[in-house]
Amino acid sequence: MEATQLKRLVLGVTGGVAAYKAAELTRLLVKQKIDVQVVLTEAAGHFVTPATFQALSGRPVFTSLWDDRIDNGMAHIDLTRDADAVLIAPASADFLAKVAQGRADDLLSTLCLARTCPLLVAPAMNVQMWEHPATQRNVALLQQDGVMFLGPAEGEQACGEVGLGRMLEPEELIEALAGQFQPKRLAGLKVLITAGPTFEAIDAVRGISNQSSGKMGYAVARAALEAGAEVTLVSGPTCLKPPRGARTIPIVSTQQMLDAVEAEVDAADIFISVAAVADYYVLNPSESKIKKDAHILTLELAPNPDILANVTSRAKPPFCVGFAAEAENLEEYAELKRRRKHLPLIVANAVQEAIGTDEVELLLLDDAGKHTLARADKLTQARRLIAHIAQIYNAQHP
Repeated sequence: MEATQLKRLVLGVTGGVAAYKAAELTRLLVKQKIDVQVVLTEAAGHFVTPATFQALSGRPVFTSLWDDRIDNGMAHIDLTRDADAVLIAPASADFLAKVAQGRADDLLSTLCLARTCPLLVAPAMNVQMWEHPATQRNVALLQQDGVMFLGPAEGEQACGEVGLGRMLEPEELIEALAGQFQPKRLAGLKVLITAGPTFEAIDAVRGISNQSSGKMGYAVARAALEAGAEVTLVSGPTCLKPPRGARTIPIVSTQQMLDAVEAEVDAADIFISVAAVADYYVLNPSESKIKKDAHILTLELAPNPDILANVTSRAKPPFCVGFAAEAENLEEYAELKRRRKHLPLIVANAVQEAIGTDEVELLLLDDAGKHTLARADKLTQARRLIAHIAQIYNAQHP
């Protein structure tokens, strides 16, 4: 998240065991250089203390409508007037009902009613409480009123039951919150993305692959989601957690990736080929483990299909974006690849920066020329790239 997009946040904490997660959330928000003003309900005070949040946020914590630390006695108004958003995390079933009904009987519910900024809620409750018709009516009403929901997640709950109702983890809330404040340049569009390496089997345990981490492809998927797109991510083997909201299709080999892309590409408006696929596969892989001995092992390799070229050669291809990692003559070789594959846009970077690094400099080549994206972390670069894609795509599809 960039601090320029969210500078000041009112964090409301309601009663529930998930309130302990709000402390870590506060720490992470402050680490992002966001000014956090915490407001606790009376029920929240039974689970967490104002002292904890004051220490983490560096600001006094408010709990009462009648707090006399604000000169005009109007904390419910003053606390939100210079805020970019109000986030309730956790948001209990009781508090959702209160806001849906427009009740204002404590500081947090009153400031939600008096706010002039967006309201986001991160529900946290037992699965039966979440699924109860009354709660679902309140959720629907709040959504009609423009309240944005972050979660809930599905999983094991404090009560021991399993299902929807868990509050998102603090890291997930940071990600979701960041996404809410990105321009929706790709709203209504379907984006298909490939990411990570592919793996070609030699035998039952060995194979040919590369050092791709998948970080850039996953960052592009997240940036596309933030821009309002419906994202399908076809991913080779990585250790990364897929972006929340993306439909992820895991694959292993290049042929499997091609099959997945061909099954999805007709529905896509934009195809972004970020994956670093293996260029060759083993012609006759062994189904069992090849025993190690002192002899030289000879492998017969054959070229894999070119996934991006396969897509661009279709009768009606989507808007296609390629990636090129080159060891030398970066601009020249990338532009040759762009023209050979008939790409409206290609993203190029030095091969020594392409693998395993968290910061990169990118060169974008399109029909208008070249555009350099100065070195930055991969998520920042992905957001810049999505903005550039949207500019070209929207110009072609007014």
